[in-house]
Amino acid sequence: MTTETEKQPTLLEQMGGVSGLLFSSLPVVVFVLVNAFAGLMPAIWSALGSAVVIGIVLAMRKGSVQPAVSAVFGVGIAAFIAYRTGDAKGFFLFGIWQSLVYGGVFVASILVRWPLAGVIWSFLNGQGTAWRKDRASVRDYDIATLVWALVFGARFVVQRWLYDEASVGWLAAAKLAMGYPLMAVALVATVWAVRRSDKRLKATQEREEQENREAEERLRAQAHPTAQSHPTTTDEH
Repeated sequence: MTTETEKQPTLLEQMGGVSGLLFSSLPVVVFVLVNAFAGLMPAIWSALGSAVVIGIVLAMRKGSVQPAVSAVFGVGIAAFIAYRTGDAKGFFLFGIWQSLVYGGVFVASILVRWPLAGVIWSFLNGQGTAWRKDRASVRDYDIATLVWALVFGARFVVQRWLYDEASVGWLAAAKLAMGYPLMAVALVATVWAVRRSDKRLKATQEREEQENREAEERLRAQAHPTAQSHPTTTDEH
């Protein structure tokens, strides 16, 4: 018999905990520092090497390697662009345009009435799309999705401006400062929407169940009338 009291890993734990978040940010710091002292190519190889080391360290600690896998993939693309452009600021170009695309997708999901905050949450938790029948829930998920869109939009605007200014150091600072801290804000908005929606859906379900029980009782009463409605007669002689 399985117990429902087993603690499920939180989103932070699935991402490797606080150490995992810090590790996933190291390649950016390594790239900027090495580029400042040794040049572009050493910086590219150092960033890639640090991402691989992160994966090894997390695996040896039996923690989640998800941050390392994401870091290696992201650093690999960023390093390739920096190599092709021959400019250190190219290391940040993929992330800049990625933010624009993500922001656009989140806005589009609001316009088509399938807010991604609700869609993604429902997919991850297997809760279906019952929330879409509740206009208030859709509205709340719209708000949460809009917060995500604003996060990605802010990243794009600020980092694109810094890219045009060719400020590699400030680009790195902006990438780190506008990464997990802003993501935390968007996650708070999502949790707010989820709790409000779940509370309404639970109340609606309980109300429907109560109405169904009452309807069943009425039908049962009609199908089985009481003895008073069919009195029996006795002969008295």
